[in-house]
Amino acid sequence: MFSNMRKFFLFSLAILMSCSFANFAISEDTQETKSNSNTIINLFTGVFDYRDEVGDDKTNLFGVEHKNSELYRDTFMGKLLPISGGFITGKNSVYLYTGVAAQYRMGPINISPSFAPGYYNKGDGKNLGSALEFKSEISLSLDLFEQSQIGYSYNHMSNNDWGSVNPGTDNQIISFSTKF
Repeated sequence: MFSNMRKFFLFSLAILMSCSFANFAISEDTQETKSNSNTIINLFTGVFDYRDEVGDDKTNLFGVEHKNSELYRDTFMGKLLPISGGFITGKNSVYLYTGVAAQYRMGPINISPSFAPGYYNKGDGKNLGSALEFKSEISLSLDLFEQSQIGYSYNHMSNNDWGSVNPGTDNQIISFSTKF
């Protein structure tokens, strides 16, 4: 099953990158209109529970995240916007979430901390102790073109000791995002 997910991810990545190259090649007057697009789609893959000392729960993950930059709010903490997404692991664990992310730009580098509660189903994977899990994440990304970014993220998932157990998990992710 995971080889099919890998093929789907590579296919999706190829489509997103071709869209980005197409955006890059658009004439300047059309590009100005295109830069006002609101939907940001982020495809990502990485390692679920990479710090697992026993090694029995460490696996790959694949996911997608959606942001709508039109819904941002300027606050004392910076630019905040809603996020929603989900991922599946190589052991069929599923996490679906919605939350909030901040965005800080420093030239071509972007820093985006986020917080998202969500629904977790362990499948054949790690028991995190609860269906309600909280994901805290920090992302660093680099602008590739005007409409695309490549990035690295680290996140921690935990149930805040509300579940029967609370082992938590630490995940590392490589992502590609583009605006539509």
